[in-house]
Amino acid sequence: MRIIIGEGSCGIAAGASKVHNAFSEALRGTDIDIGITGCIGMCFLEPIVDIYDGKMLLKRLVRIKESDAAVIAEAVKNNDIQALSRFEISDEDSVFLKKQKRIALRRCGLIDPESISSYTDDGGYRALKKVLGSMSPEEVIEEIKLSGLAGRGGAGFPTWFKWNAARKSEGKEKYLICNADEGDPGAFMDRAVIESDPHTLIEGMLIGAYAIGAAHAFVYVRAEYPLAILRLQKAIDEATKNGFLGDNILGTDFSCHLKIKAGAGAFVCGEETALIESLEGKRGMPRLKPPFPAEKGYEDKPSNINNVETFANVSWIIENGGEAFSAMGTENSKGTKVFALTGKIKRGGLVEIPMGLTLREVIFDIGGGIRDDKEFKAVQLGGPSGGCIPKELLDTVIDYKALSATGAIMGSGGMVVMDEDTCMVNMARFFLDFTTKESCGKCVHCRIGTKRMFEILTRITEGEGKEGDIELLTELCEGIRSGALCGLGQTAPNPVLTTIKYFRNEYEAHINEKRCPAGECAALRAYVIDADKCKGCTLCSKKCPVNAISGKLKEAHIIDTEKCIKCGQCKEVCRFGAVEIR
Repeated sequence: MRIIIGEGSCGIAAGASKVHNAFSEALRGTDIDIGITGCIGMCFLEPIVDIYDGKMLLKRLVRIKESDAAVIAEAVKNNDIQALSRFEISDEDSVFLKKQKRIALRRCGLIDPESISSYTDDGGYRALKKVLGSMSPEEVIEEIKLSGLAGRGGAGFPTWFKWNAARKSEGKEKYLICNADEGDPGAFMDRAVIESDPHTLIEGMLIGAYAIGAAHAFVYVRAEYPLAILRLQKAIDEATKNGFLGDNILGTDFSCHLKIKAGAGAFVCGEETALIESLEGKRGMPRLKPPFPAEKGYEDKPSNINNVETFANVSWIIENGGEAFSAMGTENSKGTKVFALTGKIKRGGLVEIPMGLTLREVIFDIGGGIRDDKEFKAVQLGGPSGGCIPKELLDTVIDYKALSATGAIMGSGGMVVMDEDTCMVNMARFFLDFTTKESCGKCVHCRIGTKRMFEILTRITEGEGKEGDIELLTELCEGIRSGALCGLGQTAPNPVLTTIKYFRNEYEAHINEKRCPAGECAALRAYVIDADKCKGCTLCSKKCPVNAISGKLKEAHIIDTEKCIKCGQCKEVCRFGAVEIR
């Protein structure tokens, strides 16, 4: 019997390493193996412990604490697995995985990410052997074309086209680059793949390098992902040792060397030309295009850039055929897509679904709906470059064309869910704050325009909005969109434009009525006590840090709005729901 502990970043953050140590102590002197795996995607249930008999999963135990290890270990030693039912995942939570179709994530949470044998035992590197043994570079590109695989980094550009352009570019020295600079707030798809199944990335990159004729490859990953970097480097070392990387791979004429570049965490380096600048040791700032990287990229040599999820699909496509991949999804968007489902959601984590499902199916069927059963308000797709989609459009199909029609974008896969307590004006301000700080400053439209928009949004949320602000924001958005140099600036207006489009009434309430309908903007909040509900328990007055609440025992209390600092402690401690925000 084996005990496998989920030790991706989410598991470790929830205490998985301590749980692992507790199992090691409890099982000392036994022949029961203790192993690790990566993130299976159910981040809301971490730490997760799986019990296997050979390759058969006997039990999946969730939310395991350090103190639970001894009890579980005793049951395993006594072969009394049924005694662990109280730790077992519920049928309701099991739906999270059952409604998915996993290709890029197919091995995440199932294999040991630090063992190449665990990968090869599951069919790893079989696609690479097929490519090097029986396929020409042109045949590889044709198979990717047949699959309809589009870049999963956000733009959705056909992968085969980029590979073919790099293949046909003149010059013997070419480079393949993986963009793992995952910078969207709330996004962690790339991190999870690298931490949980790094050899899938390596194999996909090797196939891509063979297709375009590159002998050198880089993974550009943000330095804030130390575990991903550690496991990827170990995988590179093991792949090199076993003949899958380096010179004359698997005894063929194909050679490829792979290196990791840790980026400093600049959001703009997610743009491919800014990434190349950073890779060359320069400040990460976008280049004018054309020329495109396929013609003149790293060190002015032909280069191809795809993101982690794109490469994670490649070996599956080669093994199963392009037609099998294109059979999933919609006419415009083939295959599956990974999303990081976060925010006010009951079951948050990594979700991989066939293109064509609706937002409602992902949020309510897989994600379980809104936390605390509150009202769904909107979902932000595409991060700072994306847009907010309201509840009226919950049945929007997830594909590139349909999402673009709403004003949002697919993006790299961030899906942030918002409930009734979210102020959409403040949400737009949050993303503009991020974009303003992350702008490289190269072009005026982005450097100055985003800052002006952020200032206007700040004024509005602080109760100082004025007539004409909505029109001014719209004008600025259009100017930045048409004039910015790179994708970061061109898409920065999306959160503002979509919130104005779908939640204009909230902007008007802030500006005209000096009121935040969601009660989130502190400057526009007023705490009051409903006299009919107040029991005069005095708990709120005792907790008030500025003595703004007065009243006698067993009599209705009153809040002095002039003294009130709007900290919200009175509302938190009130047991009768008497404190309200107006």
